[in-house]
Amino acid sequence: MVTLERLDDSRWLIPRSGDMLTDGLVFADDRLMETLRHDKALEQVANVACLPGIVGKSLAMPDIHWGYGFPIGGVAAFDVEDGVISPGGVGYDINCGVRLLRSDLTEAEVRSRLDTLMDRLFRDLPSGVGSRRTDFVLKPADLRGVLAEGAGWVVARGLGNEDDLEAIESRGRLPGADPEALSERARKRGRDQLGTLGSGNHFAEIQVVEEVHDPDTASAFGLEPGSVAFMIHCGSRGLGYQVCDDSLETMLDAAAKYGIKLPDRQLCCAPIPSPEGQWYLGGMNAAANFAFGNRQMLTARAREVFGRVFGESVAAGMRTVYDVCHNIAKFEEHTFEGERREVCVHRKGATRAFPAGHEELPPRYRATGQPVLVPGDMGRYSFVAVATEAGFDEALGSSCHGAGRRMSRTKARKSMHGRNIKQEFHRRGIEIRSAKDRTVAEEVPEAYKDVEDVVRVVASAGIGRPVVKLRPIGVVKG
Repeated sequence: MVTLERLDDSRWLIPRSGDMLTDGLVFADDRLMETLRHDKALEQVANVACLPGIVGKSLAMPDIHWGYGFPIGGVAAFDVEDGVISPGGVGYDINCGVRLLRSDLTEAEVRSRLDTLMDRLFRDLPSGVGSRRTDFVLKPADLRGVLAEGAGWVVARGLGNEDDLEAIESRGRLPGADPEALSERARKRGRDQLGTLGSGNHFAEIQVVEEVHDPDTASAFGLEPGSVAFMIHCGSRGLGYQVCDDSLETMLDAAAKYGIKLPDRQLCCAPIPSPEGQWYLGGMNAAANFAFGNRQMLTARAREVFGRVFGESVAAGMRTVYDVCHNIAKFEEHTFEGERREVCVHRKGATRAFPAGHEELPPRYRATGQPVLVPGDMGRYSFVAVATEAGFDEALGSSCHGAGRRMSRTKARKSMHGRNIKQEFHRRGIEIRSAKDRTVAEEVPEAYKDVEDVVRVVASAGIGRPVVKLRPIGVVKG
């Protein structure tokens, strides 16, 4: 059990003790903390604080829950010379992330053709465990291109535009990718999965802008009241999973080789400058680029479907609002005790959130700050927030990434036994298409925290500000 000290209505401190090298800081209110007290995630926050070279606090976003190594919702920065890189701080689904597209459509216009639209989306955006594209199998040279160039490789083939790239974190490409760091197994798993959703909590969702909290920022994002948006949540598929899996034994050996005391084997790691650390970073960056390419391909397919159903002018108006990573380690500059330092920021189930004026933001968002995409659950709502200067300083330019699970998949599935979930959602005006009913049962709203509670803490802590609330009307699940 960890010790918790309440700092204010939305912050809790885990004081440094034992082998911890720094404090832990958890963003949560009483309601969220009540759930967390029975979750091992708080212990994981403390464990992360034990890793060599950590700079600043071990952080936890308000959607925190137990994960592999780091908690999901965990954020930590490490010195580039004395710190470590840990696959457990990135996750199995490397660069799992979210993209949001805006449109000129209204809910009434979409409702009139919703069944047709959903059927075609389900057909053209392959979903489910092991989902593949038989019509788009990458040759070895093409796969290397995606791994090196990310979303830009897809755009160069006419499946998107410069406007898309400008609205993607890091323009859809992480430098330092090393395609040769991937195993043959990883390559094989990725060659026919570009442009697929996968399973689990991944989805493609038709949404309506239901509430506007910040009209000026919403307008700058292209999100008008009552308009329809389209959200894509997916990652690097089997390729990224394999990159993580392949790295674990190497990182365990590296930890022993370099004398790193691990509070948890799942936090296996290597010094950033070491051969093992650089090898993992090369493979992770390549998998991240594959994920960027995957979301770009899904975007192109979705535009094609909307174009066939509503006309090409509608497809042309589906502009990318933003695309963000959720599982990644990136080199950034942050200030610690008045000193500007380059660090490697691990975000595991957390969203990068850079404020207005940050040089890495595209010109269209320099005045507003970065859009922060916060998917909820398929039966309630999602949010678009905007980054703040305070969040950059205190939370390492990070924010929440979603609602956060409160129930295991097995427990959720058992609790839904005997219920026709799709029919229940249909009566509520939400159409669902899925590869398996089992996945729908695992992803019901009851299995998640209320994302509105999470966003409320983000706002009260000052690390983000809500812009719009999005209500789902159509969901494609794995």
